[in-house]
Amino acid sequence: MSKAALYIERRDQGDYAIRKPGSERASAILPTQSEAIERAREMKPDAAVHVERVRDTNVGGRDKWRKA
Repeated sequence: MSKAALYIERRDQGDYAIRKPGSERASAILPTQSEAIERAREMKPDAAVHVERVRDTNVGGRDKWRKA
């Protein structure tokens, strides 16, 4: 059985949305990335939480995801 996944994305407003794969609306919106990660783990403790990279680095840009 595969694990469910949740994605945390930064919005244009500067806050963070928690989304299920393929969803159009956010399940939750929180002011900080750490609060969004914590809330995602509360929502689905067994889910893989993927966080959008919000800054450019030497090894990846904003289009990359990392596991929280």
